[in-house]
Amino acid sequence: MALTLYLLRHGQTECSRDNAFCGSIDPQLTPDGLEMAQAFADAYHSVDWSAIYASPMQRTIATATPLAQKVGIELELRDGLKEINYGKWEGQTVATVSQEYHDDYIRWTADPAWYPPTGGELAVAIASRALLVIEEIKQRYSSGNILIVSHKATIRIMLCSLLGIDVGRFRFRLGCPVGSVSKVEFGAHGPLVHSLSDRTHLSERLRSLPGT
Repeated sequence: MALTLYLLRHGQTECSRDNAFCGSIDPQLTPDGLEMAQAFADAYHSVDWSAIYASPMQRTIATATPLAQKVGIELELRDGLKEINYGKWEGQTVATVSQEYHDDYIRWTADPAWYPPTGGELAVAIASRALLVIEEIKQRYSSGNILIVSHKATIRIMLCSLLGIDVGRFRFRLGCPVGSVSKVEFGAHGPLVHSLSDRTHLSERLRSLPGT
């Protein structure tokens, strides 16, 4: 049996619904976000889980908790799985940031690997800290199914790093809507993606929500 990672983005928050930058701030899940978390637990509780890792933010903990309770596994919280710190952009919409921090926004959009949000974090720094968690998992588990509950940018950066994609392109190469899960198996030839940003476990209503 191979080691398989399931990378789950947390459920909807007010920030994801309104397309606002949300990294170090810590909003709760909306009622729809809580429904997304429960839907994942209902669909995936029969998987033989070895461990559940999560970012220590309340939106990720709330997303991981329904499954953890169903299968009786304690959450492993890791700071390395936190979202990108958006600095002065936190809580603001894309339109506001584009206007008030225009030059920084243009540079970040062009190459977030080496140009951070104003006062924020580089994509390469996120890759370094997140991959340390994956290495920890690989050291502890040679096989089994591991759930990682994290955030939009962090999941995309992890996937880019594992697949050999320039992390500076993470915003333009991979989608990661709220409540979606990607499945990566570590085999003899390295990481292999079996599914990307899958949301078939969500109802049609949840999948159709705007701004996710």
